[in-house]
Amino acid sequence: MRARVSWMNEVDDAILEYLQELETETGHRISLPPTAIWYNLVEELEVLDRSQNTVSRRMNILAQASLLEKTDADRGYYRLTGKGIAYLDGRLDASDLELEEK
Repeated sequence: MRARVSWMNEVDDAILEYLQELETETGHRISLPPTAIWYNLVEELEVLDRSQNTVSRRMNILAQASLLEKTDADRGYYRLTGKGIAYLDGRLDASDLELEEK
């Protein structure tokens, strides 16, 4: 079972699960911008009914929690981290998901 904390919601899980599904057979993690993730989750797959701004904001929060990492700061590309995979696999404790003050 996945650890959950108060700041997380269903958008977070959808984003993380989508990026995990895109991982290649060789373990390469795909980097995408929030717009592409929003388009696929909302328009193509219809698993979310949220705005593009919401998806972008949630991806930034997931990066603050080290579940995603920015791979291109200028263009805003993100990919799943090892910690993100551990969360999806249920190998994290809730205390590992607390956001750090910046």
